[in-house]
Amino acid sequence: MDNSLYKLIDFIKRLDGQAGKARLQELVQKEFSLTKDRSVFYTDAFAIRFSSSKSTSFSNTVISLSNLQKYDDFPFVVCLNTPNKNYLFLANTTFLSKVSHSSQELREDNIRGSINGSDIVKVFNDIYNEPKNFAELFAIHSEIGFDGNLARLVEATNNISPNGSKYNIRAIDKDVILQSPQRAKDFVVSAEYSTLKSELDQMTIAYKNEIILASLIDNVNIRGRVIEYIIAGEDDRLRSEIIHTLQKGTKRIPSFRTKNTLGDFVKVFDKYNTATDIKTKVMILNSAPKAYNLDKMLEFLAKEKSVFMFYFVGIMPNQVVGQVLISMFQDDLRDTTHLLKHWAGRNSRGVSQFSGQTIDTLIKEPNNNIDIVKSQDFLEKIMSL
Repeated sequence: MDNSLYKLIDFIKRLDGQAGKARLQELVQKEFSLTKDRSVFYTDAFAIRFSSSKSTSFSNTVISLSNLQKYDDFPFVVCLNTPNKNYLFLANTTFLSKVSHSSQELREDNIRGSINGSDIVKVFNDIYNEPKNFAELFAIHSEIGFDGNLARLVEATNNISPNGSKYNIRAIDKDVILQSPQRAKDFVVSAEYSTLKSELDQMTIAYKNEIILASLIDNVNIRGRVIEYIIAGEDDRLRSEIIHTLQKGTKRIPSFRTKNTLGDFVKVFDKYNTATDIKTKVMILNSAPKAYNLDKMLEFLAKEKSVFMFYFVGIMPNQVVGQVLISMFQDDLRDTTHLLKHWAGRNSRGVSQFSGQTIDTLIKEPNNNIDIVKSQDFLEKIMSL
C-alpha cells in the first residue's frame, strides 16, 4: 500500500479524543490535500469516509454501492469518530457482508443500494479489520475486486439463488482425490516434471521483455491475465496484438477473455495429466494471489492421473528474477493457503488465496517438499465445506 495511507493512519490516531467528526474531517483534508466527492475524500492512493457514533456499534449509512465502485480499486477507509477514539476499517467490497439500504432491486446489471456501518466485516478470514492488517487485507481484496464481489453481494442482500453448484463427491472420487498428494510427490521428481518446466521456461524466456513491460500495469487483475496469456495463450494473433500494445506504451490493452478453467497450461503425459496455473509475482509488492476455486480443484483431482501445479514467475523492475514449478501440496504453499469459504455463495465451497510472502520465498529458494498426511488432511477439510 502507498506510504501516504500509513501517514493518514498515524495522523488520525494522534487525534484520538481531540476532535469531533467535522473538525477531524477538516484537519485530515487539509493535511493530505484531499479532494471531496460528496461524503468521500480521496487522493490517487486512498479514499476515506468519516462517520460518527457514541460507540463502535454504528449503523449509519456509509456510501452507496455505485459510488463505492469508483474507489474500490484502492483502499477505501471508513473512519468512525467516537468521543474517545477514532476507529479505522477497510470497507472495500470484499469486506462487506451485504448491501442494506434501498437495495431491493440490486442485481448484477443494476447496481444500487447503500452500505451501513454494520455491513462492514470486522473480522475477515480470522484477520481483524484494523490498520495493522490493512496491507494484508487489501492484498486479498485486490485479487477479487468489485466484479468478483458483486454476485456474492447480490445473493447475500436479496437471497437470490446463486448459479452453479457444489461438486458432488462420490466415494470413488474421494479415494482418487486423496491419492493426489502421492501422485504429486511422484511427479515432482519425474522426468515429466523436468519436461513441463522446460517448456514453460522456454516460453517465459522468449517473452521476457514483454513480461517486464506487462508487469508495469497497475491493475493487478489485468496484469496477471496479460502475462499469463503471453506465456500460455493459444491465439498467436491475440498474443501479438497484446505485445504490440505493450511495446507502443498504450495503456489500453486489447479486450480478451481467458478460459474459466483450473489451469492455464494443460499437458498430458502417459502417467500424468497435468494442469498448471501461471501466477506472476511482482517481488516489491504486497499481494495475495488467487489460488483456485475449491470445487473445480476437487473435480479435477478426482480424475485418474491428475496433477495440479503452479508456475510462479518472479518479477523485479526491469528483470524476471526466477521461475519455479511448484505443487499445490508443497508444504509451505499448502500451509499458507487461505480458504475463503464465507466469501463464497451458498452453492460453492469457496475459493482460496496464497500468501505473497510464501511465493516470494519459493521463487528465491524453490522446493517441492510434500507431506502426504498433512496434504490429505487439507483435502479432507476442503471436501467437508
